[in-house]
Amino acid sequence: MKRRSFLRHSATTALGVPLMGNALSQGLANPDFNALQSLSGEEYWKGIRSLFPLPEDEVYFNTGTLGVMPSEVLQKVIDSLTRNATEAAQTNYQGEGPLLLSGYEAFVDLRTKIGTLINADYKSIALIQNATAGMNYVSNGLDLQPGDEIINTDQEHGGGRAGWEIAARRYGLVYKQAKLPIPANDPQEIIDNIFSLATPKTKVIAIPHMVSVYGLVLPVKEICAEAKKRGIFTILDGAQCVGQLKVDVTDIGCDAYFSSLHKWMLAPAGNGILYINPESIDKIWTVMASYQWENTDDHGFRLTQRGTGNISMIIGLEAAIDFHNRIGSAKVIARVKELGDYLRNGLRQIPKVSIVSSVHPEMCAGITTYQVAGTSSTDLQNELWRRKKLHPRAAGEAGLRHSTHIYNLKSEIDLALEIIADVASRA
Repeated sequence: MKRRSFLRHSATTALGVPLMGNALSQGLANPDFNALQSLSGEEYWKGIRSLFPLPEDEVYFNTGTLGVMPSEVLQKVIDSLTRNATEAAQTNYQGEGPLLLSGYEAFVDLRTKIGTLINADYKSIALIQNATAGMNYVSNGLDLQPGDEIINTDQEHGGGRAGWEIAARRYGLVYKQAKLPIPANDPQEIIDNIFSLATPKTKVIAIPHMVSVYGLVLPVKEICAEAKKRGIFTILDGAQCVGQLKVDVTDIGCDAYFSSLHKWMLAPAGNGILYINPESIDKIWTVMASYQWENTDDHGFRLTQRGTGNISMIIGLEAAIDFHNRIGSAKVIARVKELGDYLRNGLRQIPKVSIVSSVHPEMCAGITTYQVAGTSSTDLQNELWRRKKLHPRAAGEAGLRHSTHIYNLKSEIDLALEIIADVASRA
């Protein structure tokens, strides 16, 4: 009961929005979104922030690593864990009692909701642990021959790179990295750099939809279209994308796409998705095999099979998707971009600050990485926390990465800009 009281108090008092106290008195699992509709502008987003268990005096700018669960999502995870611990003996495996395990279930309703989010049939979607798992399912599931070539980029997350490096070493493949400029503001330059490495032996192009460190959005639709003409399999690392960008895998035309939903979708850690284009799904062997490994009617279920898992995390995932949908996907995405642009516009005005992320309007969203001349990334990160409890993330020796999401406010970005300007003036 103390935990529940704390959560309710945190969500109700965040940023001093008394209206939401009435909404949350109905219970954290059912916040009154209708009450929010009477608000507009920053007042609306203050109301949204109050639905998260973030302390009132702390600002979280690190969604690119891990998103904060909304209070109602957190509560549903806690309730599920509690129910499974106290009512486990009531499960008879014939539909009665709590569902204890996650690794053997088809989760058709949940995968249908995800399919609506990314414009795909649910049978093309597997529930996995995270983006790293998605890349490894494909790098290990494709039949490739010695001498076949794979093109990555030089800005891959380790989870988007290592699976291909291992496959290359194990099977005698040729591993290549296309160079991405820093900052990158010309989509055609990226396309040219990637295909300059392509030959008739190139079988796979595996690239990020958004670069984790810099927030660069690649022109993936154009890259996938050109790769298809050449018969090259495309797989996109969308770890940072679902919940931050509009993701339409059918329109993009990729062969495979994976994402971590514990970031911008604000789900519990341990939730990810892998989409395989129906035209390509027969090319992917099952690498994590269990009962359904030969299911050719529902390939997504085949690839979801991974044995015993935590059902409470899946319940949290569905709750996070429902929360996202109640606000509205387009509204969330627009807000993320609005805050990112607001931060970048402010940084441009500060002497000695250089933005190393893209500022091209179609190549940036909620992640911004920048440097302050004469200041290390950790020193700047620590200074922001010391002065106003603002928490971005250091990126290398000099870069600082800010991730702006729906629980952030323009007034919080203003605080960051004031501190950055002061540090830059002293550097």
